[in-house]
Amino acid sequence: MYKMKLKDLSVNIFSGGTPSTTNEDFWNGEFYWLSSGETKNAYIRETEKTITKLGVEKSSTRLAKVGDVVIASAGQGKTRGQVAYCLTDTYINQSVIAIRTKEELLNSKFLFYNLTSRYNELRLLSDSSSSRGSLTVKIFEELNINLPKIEDQKKIAKVLSNYDDLIENNNKRIKILEEMAQKIYKEWFVDFKFPNHETATFKQTDLGEIPSDWEFIELQKILSLQHGYAFKSSQFSDNKTNKILVRMGNFQSYGGVQFEDNTKYLVDGEQYQEKYVLNAKDLVMVLSDVTREGRIIGNVGFIPEDDNIYLLNQRVARINTNEKYKQYLILLFNSKIFKSHCLSRADSATVLNLSNDDIYDYKISLPNDSILSKFNRIISPILKEIAIIISKNQTLKQTRDLLLPRLISGEIDVENMEIK
Repeated sequence: MYKMKLKDLSVNIFSGGTPSTTNEDFWNGEFYWLSSGETKNAYIRETEKTITKLGVEKSSTRLAKVGDVVIASAGQGKTRGQVAYCLTDTYINQSVIAIRTKEELLNSKFLFYNLTSRYNELRLLSDSSSSRGSLTVKIFEELNINLPKIEDQKKIAKVLSNYDDLIENNNKRIKILEEMAQKIYKEWFVDFKFPNHETATFKQTDLGEIPSDWEFIELQKILSLQHGYAFKSSQFSDNKTNKILVRMGNFQSYGGVQFEDNTKYLVDGEQYQEKYVLNAKDLVMVLSDVTREGRIIGNVGFIPEDDNIYLLNQRVARINTNEKYKQYLILLFNSKIFKSHCLSRADSATVLNLSNDDIYDYKISLPNDSILSKFNRIISPILKEIAIIISKNQTLKQTRDLLLPRLISGEIDVENMEIK
């Protein structure tokens, strides 16, 4: 293994730009445009925004191509230093740096994993090399890369890619199951095509007609919210204990309260009140979003069934409700209609926040117990399968992350390995 500077291993290292956000002619076009926040996705297949040919011509944005490695050079929270791999061509903004390697010397997928393993190092470099705490093209040009032989680089990349491929396939399964569950929910509770709906009678409400034996109520009739505790930063750390804080960053969709690289643990010896201890299968909701983009606000999930102690942090709430309502509520809360409601009610100058009343005042058509019971029997296996796959993905990610530094450093020798 030998060491070379990244500039000597690259065809190009560059950053991008942003077309004027006030000119509508520059946006919603035919070209992908990547922002720094999207590097949270390890693989870039599409982007949240698109730009037009005119937007390209009238800005300093540049094109990252399939196989390029892209890094967030700036951004809030954990964004700076995040690394992603392009599976599509995309233009990039000024807070993204793209690296195009000389493939005969440096395998691009190997570089992706190399830089991913050096996240903390990159953040330290940006803090020490820039007054604004950002990564620069110059930093990457001068960055040293420890190079195995190109054949070994490809083997290392393949080992790690195999884990990512399994995770991606699982994510596709999760998406299919989520769509299946949401389709059933819509069919039964929005379109009212539940079992034996043909013989049902209807009554008029503010939502329109609903079945006569259903209730038109506010959510506060069937649930209450318990807010979490404002643990001090000195009370938690990255050092593992069996006491895990349930925080905003842990929320995904459906059964998905996930604990991976953003997990925080209560420091051993720190005290807590029992009322903030969550039980397995508790339904919890996030009430804030620091990104102001609304990606997580209103998201819900179940607490895992394991031996850890889960503690309710501030801006997260336990949803206290009858067990029979939980399946119905998690589908309601994950519906596009409810998400839009949350975004319309969230209020703050700097952080999106939901109040209790924003949830309590929401009106629903609550089905009768017979329909709820039938719905739960159908939905429960789907949600359970989603939770199982999420758990498998977490195990795969943990295994990959354990292998990553050992493979990159050469601690695990792949020279004589046959890797498929």
